[in-house]
Amino acid sequence: MAGQTPGMFGSSRNVAVNSTLQNEAKSDFSDKQTLLAVLQFLKKNNLKGTEDLLKREAGIKDDDVIPQTAPPSETDVSHALAAYKSADDPSLYMDHYTDLKNFIESCLDVHKVELSMVLYPVFVHMYLELVYNEHERHAIIFFQKFSIEQEDYYQDDLNQLSTVTKKEHMKGNQLMENFKGSRFVIKMSRDSYNHLKRHLQEKKMKPLLNIIQEHLFIDVFDGVPRSKQQIQATSGAVLGENERDANKAKVFYGLLKEPEINMPVEEEEESVEVTDKSKKKKVKKDPLLTKKAKNDPHAPQLNRIPLPEMKDNDKLEKITAYREALRRVKVGRDHPPTICFYTMLNSYKGVTSLDIAEDSSLMAAGFADSTIRVFSMTPQPLRCMKIASSLEGIDKEADDVLERMMDDRTASDSKLLLGHSGPVYAARFSRDRKYLISSSEDGTVRLWSLFTWTNLVCYKGHNHPVWDVEFSPYGHYFVSVGQDRVARLWSTDHHQPLRMFAGHLSDVDCVKFHPNSNYVVTGSSDRTIRLWDILNGNCVRLLTGHKGSVQVLAFTPDGRFLASAGVDCMVLLWDIASGTLLAQMKGHTETVYSLCFGRDGAALASGGLDCSVKLWDIARVIQEIDTEADISIPSSVNVNDNPKLLLESYSTKATPVLALHFTRRNLLIASGPAQIPESTKT
Repeated sequence: MAGQTPGMFGSSRNVAVNSTLQNEAKSDFSDKQTLLAVLQFLKKNNLKGTEDLLKREAGIKDDDVIPQTAPPSETDVSHALAAYKSADDPSLYMDHYTDLKNFIESCLDVHKVELSMVLYPVFVHMYLELVYNEHERHAIIFFQKFSIEQEDYYQDDLNQLSTVTKKEHMKGNQLMENFKGSRFVIKMSRDSYNHLKRHLQEKKMKPLLNIIQEHLFIDVFDGVPRSKQQIQATSGAVLGENERDANKAKVFYGLLKEPEINMPVEEEEESVEVTDKSKKKKVKKDPLLTKKAKNDPHAPQLNRIPLPEMKDNDKLEKITAYREALRRVKVGRDHPPTICFYTMLNSYKGVTSLDIAEDSSLMAAGFADSTIRVFSMTPQPLRCMKIASSLEGIDKEADDVLERMMDDRTASDSKLLLGHSGPVYAARFSRDRKYLISSSEDGTVRLWSLFTWTNLVCYKGHNHPVWDVEFSPYGHYFVSVGQDRVARLWSTDHHQPLRMFAGHLSDVDCVKFHPNSNYVVTGSSDRTIRLWDILNGNCVRLLTGHKGSVQVLAFTPDGRFLASAGVDCMVLLWDIASGTLLAQMKGHTETVYSLCFGRDGAALASGGLDCSVKLWDIARVIQEIDTEADISIPSSVNVNDNPKLLLESYSTKATPVLALHFTRRNLLIASGPAQIPESTKT
């Protein structure tokens, strides 16, 4: 063993070079294996078009793709677990782990916090080695003694791991597969790393050395060790933190330049005559709309991905939105928002999702009984289109042709959509309000027409429940995520997915399109967030910091920042440009299910199961960003967790908040189903 130790802990330059070469070779092999696995999946499900397209892009021949006709053999599974084979004395495992704990406790406080992050992955892999080598009694004693010492946010994972007590249990356990398939990532300063290295060299404990060498990736950085607050801010994911190299790809987070639109002058503006120029009131332009009209240096090329052309109706919609933006009110510390709350009463089988259209005219509610109901939020009722024979006599050139196509006899305040065979977990409007997309436990995604109120297409690709679905801001594209741990990109004119984004280690619970439609972001039960490039399908940002499942995501209107929240009751704010965590906002006491930025991005509203809406000061976070910090050194990056970031908190009587929406004039709309206590029911 003494001969192996210098090979592992040689000079930093040799370690870096060897590690780089090994990682590149491993990455190339892993990428090809992933591609082949995806191609096998497409072939198995007869997705010929998508399969051929992927082959051409990746340069893979037909001979390389072998149809998977049978599940992995016992030999394949055994080979995957062979890394845990060990002839070491099982009684030494407890002594080695105790020795490592005592060593860390004896270190200076400045190193103790960083080194303590090694304990959890070492504990898990030691336990799995004992189980694999059939030392069941030693494994149970080891688990019972040390599992309670691990961080609280790992206890759910450990409860799942506690069911693995025999070698045969290991083959179907998802957490075990995650630990075996990927390395646990820990960021550590060079000084702390050298302390650990010297200790392991002196003690020469073979089980510890093997585990750290084979199952951990210690990302060493030059600089002072991180504080406990810095470490806690980015830890918590199933496999530790993100590698620093994971967020180095360039992200075009800017907004696309909008085409020039001639703005007609309103009648009331024409009739006003101002004789005194000094009294003339200057209308303030909306900074976000001004930004869209200019060339943003951080924006992608207009033709980077194909987007639908802007039609006349879209231009009229832009003009309406611009005029409303001129009347927008400020929301911030000195200007609390006006909130309008819609409570869903007497909802049979319960509300499972809520969404509000961009122009605040429609609301869609998904229910556990598999139905969807769309409500009008304006005096304008919802109508169906006339039958085909009645449309023949309509003048297609008329200005009000759309109005003439509607049948007033079908007018009502809401419309019911039937088609799903399981609870509806998401229902989202297209920006032009012509379509609605929905996802369900039945594994399907359905596209609905809001002219005929009928189901147009049923998209089948997921094999398990689909938790969320989202339309692109420019229409045409939508993305779905679910229990199968994969995000799929679709277009409304194709029944097969255009892209599949694979990388999460557990359910993908939520998804959001970037405002420029070039990226999608996903949140998962593996407690990570990933930003995907639609152009090539690559993961360009990996964000860690949540201590529970991520349930909701929201971009700022300018696309620069991302907010996330979920089961851990925290709201986190990220900088997309660098992939760094900017702020950690605490105040909720239950799961957060809804987020929405004000139209100017200065404030963020959050709501959840604690029956409250909270307003956060995002403008202050942005003002307090340390622009001189070196983000390549983790210890130089500080997270803003100032309690004063909470501006206001508004409580409901007994209504969880499932939807939040700022109107174009910055009125906040909130909605949720009333939870009537059993004692008050008659």
